[in-house]
Amino acid sequence: MRDLDFFFDPVCPWAWITSRWVCEVRSERGLDVMWRPISLMILNENQTGVWYTPEYRAIHVAGTQALRVAVAAEERHGNAAVDRLYTEIGERLHPQGRRGELENDPVAFLTDCCRRVDLEADLGEAALDESRDGHLRAETTLALDRTGPDVGTPIMTFRPGRDDEGSFFGPVIARAPRGPEAVALWDAVESLATTSGLAELKRSLRSRPDFT
Repeated sequence: MRDLDFFFDPVCPWAWITSRWVCEVRSERGLDVMWRPISLMILNENQTGVWYTPEYRAIHVAGTQALRVAVAAEERHGNAAVDRLYTEIGERLHPQGRRGELENDPVAFLTDCCRRVDLEADLGEAALDESRDGHLRAETTLALDRTGPDVGTPIMTFRPGRDDEGSFFGPVIARAPRGPEAVALWDAVESLATTSGLAELKRSLRSRPDFT
């Protein structure tokens, strides 16, 4: 059985850092991880807050376009293709700071990402295929059903399908730990997530994202 469902939107820098921590633990522990979409565009479609500027919405639209391609890749090649594609997209968007390329020409950007991870170039055309949004909406709803509303990305479900399944928004971390530190954090968070009765653990202070 899977160890983790990881719900991500590729444009979220916090989800990216957490995903790199998960990949580090996977290499240490041999975790079985399923990468699943959650669309920030859909999650915020009724958002009226002053913070939700046109710039925010534009990058969320771009994230949904990338998720459409991820869904198309999974349909053709399985979840391992999503893993590779998310890594390629995330490296470009976050450490390399190339978000503008995705926003300005999503098909070209995502087509090149597909090529770089040995996926067919035509998958990039799915960026504009709104017929995939029903699946993205269903996955976004599922993620929020597991955590409750008013959260963002990432959402993680530990031990999905088991009696002690547990889901969290987060952890939101500013730096992805490595080696024993990564494993120690995993053990702590997994224990909290699968402990019966734990409702919330949160603070609002954050360091800036560190993509190194």
